[in-house]
Formats: sequence, C-alpha cells, structure tokens
Amino acid sequence: MADTVLYTVSDGLATITLNRPEAMNALDIATKVALREAAESAAADDAVRAVLLTAAGDRAFCVGQDLKEHIGLLNADRESGSGQTMSTVREHYNPIVRALAGAAKPVVAAVNGVAAGAGFGFALAADHRIVADTASFNTSFAGVALNADSGLSWTLPRAVGASRATDLLLFPRTLTAQEAAELGIAHRVVPAAELRAEAEKTARKLAAGPTLAYAAIKESVAFGLTHSLAQTLEKEDELQTRAGRSEDHAIAVRAFVAKEKPVYLGR
Repeated sequence: MADTVLYTVSDGLATITLNRPEAMNALDIATKVALREAAESAAADDAVRAVLLTAAGDRAFCVGQDLKEHIGLLNADRESGSGQTMSTVREHYNPIVRALAGAAKPVVAAVNGVAAGAGFGFALAADHRIVADTASFNTSFAGVALNADSGLSWTLPRAVGASRATDLLLFPRTLTAQEAAELGIAHRVVPAAELRAEAEKTARKLAAGPTLAYAAIKESVAFGLTHSLAQTLEKEDELQTRAGRSEDHAIAVRAFVAKEKPVYLGR
C-alpha cells in the first residue's frame, strides 16, 4: 500500500488516513489504489468492527481527482486513442464507495478541511460525518465539465433531497461546515482542534458496540430506500431474527436485567 494512504487497526477500529497533505489529499492513481485496498480490507476483516476515514493536514479532507496528473493522462489518451483515463470511476471510485457504504460495520468520516468532488462523495459514503468548523464541501464536477461520480448521484439526493442536490451539482459552490450541518450533510460540527479526538472517540464507541446490529441497521435502511413498505417489513423480520440470535443480543439482555453495562463481542 502506498504511503499516501495510512492504514492501521487497533481494538477493532480500522483507521484510514489520506496522506497527501501537500497536495490537499488529491487523488492520484497511487492514492486511489491504496485507498481502494484499505477500504476493501477494512470491510472484509471480521476483526474490524468500525472504520474511521480521515485525512492528514488541516487544509483538506480530499479535493478529489489530482488534476495535475489527470491532464497528463488525458493528453496521453488523445495521442493513443485509448480512452483509459476515465476508467478510474470503474476501477477506483466505485469500489471505494461500495466498500465504505456497503461495509457490514459503521463508518465514520472525520472531515478536517475541504471535501470536493470525489472527496465529497467519499465523505457521504460514510454512515456518520463529524466535521471541523473550518471544513467545507463542494460538488465541483460541473466546474470541470464532468458528471457526478463517487456515488454523489445517489448519496447527495438522499442527504439533502433531489431538488437541492441537483442545484448543488449544476451550480457548484462552497458549503461551509455550518451550512452542511443545516442540510444534513454534517452530523456534528466541532472545533477543528478537537476533530480527531472527537471522531476517534465516536468511532471507538461504535467499534465496541453490537456490530451485527449496526450491520443490520445499515442494511435495512439501504433496503428501505428502494423497496416498498411490505418488502421492508419482511426484510426487518429477516434481519431482526438474525440479530436476535446473536451473542451480543443475549449479552445486552442479561446486562439490562442485571443493570450492568454490556461488553459486546461483535458476534
């Protein structure tokens, strides 16, 4: 894995850190490959019970595609006629978003600065976003004559509504942290100096929680967005039956009766 993405696992928490602060954590090919590998590793590892996605530096979470690298690749494409440059959506962005949004465990994004383009998409792929008061969001795509990617066509309308999402995509502008909170993009805004500690505290709390129940909650909400009430009720029955058979449910019930704090095993 390239050193432009750092990956650590501690006490059930996988921390993925974008590590190109000098480039505002822009996504060159090496970084995209490393981020995909980290996200997929965290999603597949049963020892990981929560994921924290964050970034180095204090200016940017991720400003999206590295346009300096991108323009060189576009020029090479024109000369060769290969058209390979835009395959990055299929090869990198889509797998990253699937891994984060589809992980059977909670994902927390700690947004420390500018989140633009794919950076905005990756933040919205998380289940919970804690945002520095100095951070900002921008869809960016129309500004460089591109369609939305990194899942924003799906996640942004669900966060802010279809009409507002279309407006933000057609007319890219900078959203402050406070505006992001008002729109439902940011779940919590904290002073920048406190971001990492607050995000890690939240992620570690989730990592110590009932992992199977969290996975079921993610699955049932995603299912309900695209299915009827009748179908969703059946899915809830299926997932509740599964959760009810877990060790964590038994632990929670025993702890509740004994008036003790449960210690979950994640199974």
